[in-house]
Amino acid sequence: MMARTSPPAVLSAPSTTGLIDAHGRTIRYLRISVTDRCDLRCRYCMAEAMTFLPRSALASLEEIALIAERFIARGVTKIRLSGGEPLVRRDVGELVARLGGHVGAGLDELTMTTNGTRLRAHAPALAAAGIQRLNVSLDSLKPDRFRFITRHGDLLQVLDGIDAAREAGLGVKINAVALKGLNEDELGDMLAWCVDEGHDLSLIETMPLGAIDEDRVDRFLPLTGVFETLAARFPLVRDSHRTGGPARYWRVEGSTTRLGLISPLTANFCDGCNRVRLTTEGKLYMCLGHDDQVDLKGVLRDRGVTALDDAIDLAIAAKPAAHDFRIGIGEGPAVTRHMSVTGG
Repeated sequence: MMARTSPPAVLSAPSTTGLIDAHGRTIRYLRISVTDRCDLRCRYCMAEAMTFLPRSALASLEEIALIAERFIARGVTKIRLSGGEPLVRRDVGELVARLGGHVGAGLDELTMTTNGTRLRAHAPALAAAGIQRLNVSLDSLKPDRFRFITRHGDLLQVLDGIDAAREAGLGVKINAVALKGLNEDELGDMLAWCVDEGHDLSLIETMPLGAIDEDRVDRFLPLTGVFETLAARFPLVRDSHRTGGPARYWRVEGSTTRLGLISPLTANFCDGCNRVRLTTEGKLYMCLGHDDQVDLKGVLRDRGVTALDDAIDLAIAAKPAAHDFRIGIGEGPAVTRHMSVTGG
């Protein structure tokens, strides 16, 4: 069983050595992909015929928990669970409950990114386990367009899941990838809907990760122009709000809604990066746009939990100054792995 009321001292005792990379950035944020699988096939994220990792290659939920707890002991204060779609992994609720037990005891916040398809069934348990906020991926409010982008998704199912999350007391932020010629005409309407519903909205530029069936150049929409269009329709005021992620925020005056812009291509955000990512294979990637990684699952299996600190230190020391995302004709993906492997 994963549940544990009193973790061994080696996991729970704080370390006097924090996680500071070679560029002076303190690492306080761990993103964890609990599975590379998903029940949707969004066109900008995955190929239609995906080959997923064999289950034998995955880290167990117990191993993920042990690694995450070592990061908490080293000063990480925020963890986000993601995928793929994290709620497709069986018994993921046990991992959520175990990590949720650290909220207020080293961990400031435990969050999850989800596509919303399974929230009706899972939202109450997520709230009870210690999650207070969800990021829900939603790229269109038009049913036919939503189905086209996701290849087979049901918009009403996702909207019902968002309602379930709100009923459970969970905060919801909507994540939408801005896609040229696909959803750019409704981004203003999505922000208006978020204002009406009381959600925050983050818009994201498409990222060149993994091979897909379409050319990302055709869909790349710079957020600089999107912001200008939105600012002409909404009273946007710069907001100092930070969630630990890369978004820059504005508030829609007269509402509780914040608009976040995540611009990896037009506005590099690497100078303040405080994040590392643990894959479902138990590999730690120090940057979304680089292939350098340290196999923490291998260290844990071969040498035990006490060896994790040295491996984590090795990884943090190798964190690069910046990614090198480029998008253009003839440019392939920045890395071959898909976003679902590394975690969003």
